[in-house]
Amino acid sequence: MSSVEVALLVDTVHAEVLDGPPVPTGSLEEVVAAAVVRREPLLGPDARRCVVDAVLARVSGLGSLEALFADRTVTEVMVNGPGSVFVERAGRLEATDVRVDAAELERLVERMVAPTGRRVDRSSPWADGRLADGSRINVVVPPIALDGPYLTVRRFGEHRFRLTDLADPPVAALLQDLVDARCNVVVTGATGSGKTTLLGAMASAVGPDERIVVVEDAAELRPEAVHVVRLEARPANCEGVGEVTVRDLVRNALRMRPDRIVVGEVRGPEAFDMLQALNTGHDGSLSTCHANGPVDGLRRLATMVLLASTGLSADVAAAMVAGSIDVIVHVVRDGAVRRVAEVIEVRPPGSEPAVCPLVLDGRLANGVTGGAAGRRWGR
Repeated sequence: MSSVEVALLVDTVHAEVLDGPPVPTGSLEEVVAAAVVRREPLLGPDARRCVVDAVLARVSGLGSLEALFADRTVTEVMVNGPGSVFVERAGRLEATDVRVDAAELERLVERMVAPTGRRVDRSSPWADGRLADGSRINVVVPPIALDGPYLTVRRFGEHRFRLTDLADPPVAALLQDLVDARCNVVVTGATGSGKTTLLGAMASAVGPDERIVVVEDAAELRPEAVHVVRLEARPANCEGVGEVTVRDLVRNALRMRPDRIVVGEVRGPEAFDMLQALNTGHDGSLSTCHANGPVDGLRRLATMVLLASTGLSADVAAAMVAGSIDVIVHVVRDGAVRRVAEVIEVRPPGSEPAVCPLVLDGRLANGVTGGAAGRRWGR
């Protein structure tokens, strides 16, 4: 059979399975195989197997993208509307031979978004969520996506990163000291720089006798810790009710007897509630923030505090940040390598200078030696 005839057979069998009565998952393959035999009884076993796999991928998997998700070297899958599919491998973008048409792309969007509890349509044209394997998805549909739908999937490998995987041994030792000393740490960096990866490694470095409450917009973190409670935000339903924001979850986390609060990413008014929590005795908390550098991260946090409480002055917001955050860790990506580039200690409000470098260009700054590196160590 030609490739066109195979594609037509896959379409026909897929439609037959969809139009037929519900099929238990355990017997779905048998039903599909029987349908293929009825349509093409002379088809060879290898070709029949290919058709059955293609139909199963459409019905219960990810269609044409199934092979890409089976490839553990793929860290990101990008669909820019009907047509070619792009992936990221080893930090580099590549075009693939995989193509999706408009109908299949619509099915993929529905299959990925529906289980997340999110909705995506013309009135709500984008959505974030996660797949069953923990991958993070972002979907944008028309009219916002001019050539869409657009689908971006960030995949997280099974490998658990340690601090030593993301920094030179002396810097990794310093980061462990920050965790042990219960410093309040914010990880900054650009998109894809490894902020969440480092946050997970630091959360996994917490001792086994501490209770960690993790708050995220879309769940990604799975710290290797004994006592972890994970909370995930929820969007409003189609009636516009039922929304649970990250800010709501941060407030609720305070009632859950946390030893440490980990906020996956601070990007809005929840910054105010997080800083309030840090000022009420919840030391050792961790979070991330998009920023071009550690000092820029401090400014962004102050701006987010102002968004949450417009009655504050800029000076008060900056002082609140300086009084709550102990250390900013900045990560960068060089190709496929993510690494800690800078670490700064945030001095108490009114101090000159306002910050003190602990790590510069991936190496300990002059005079810095592990646990002697910040005010919580008696400096």
